[in-house]
Amino acid sequence: MRILGIDPGLRTTGFGVLDAEGPRLRYVASGVIQTGSAAQGNLPARLKLLFDGITELQARYTPDVAAVEIVFVNVNPQATLLLGQARGACLTALVAADLPVAEYTALQMKQAVAGHGKAAKTQVQAMVQRLLGLPAAPRPDAADALGLAITHAHAGPAVARLHAAGAERTTSSMYRRR
Repeated sequence: MRILGIDPGLRTTGFGVLDAEGPRLRYVASGVIQTGSAAQGNLPARLKLLFDGITELQARYTPDVAAVEIVFVNVNPQATLLLGQARGACLTALVAADLPVAEYTALQMKQAVAGHGKAAKTQVQAMVQRLLGLPAAPRPDAADALGLAITHAHAGPAVARLHAAGAERTTSSMYRRR
């Protein structure tokens, strides 16, 4: 199963791609989509850059599923709204490509990758490097995206079985365009 992890952000969106076969994980790619200076102050242009970037990643890596971080409520309501719009652009691109989408909180990802939900970014980076056998730690946004993919590799099969059995509430949400 090929998993595309997405850590949404308006300025920087992290992505990570890995292949999971049972307990084995194989790193494929990771990086970031930047919307900074090219579209500074132009929200619709930034959202289009995100949509196009996610669409390109989906076409290049042909994942079987995407794992996307759920937005947290920030102390700054404006920042939360902007992050929600960036996340919406990412989700729209994934669903438009008929890609199933699983959602996980940052807490769930940190628990799955580092063993506790309050892990620092550096701890997540180090554990992702170790779990995937990378020569260096990935950038923070890419590490979070890879962490989401790792989380889905471990939790995804159980979540899919729960959905197939008709469970109403699970640890993640799955979307698929009908």
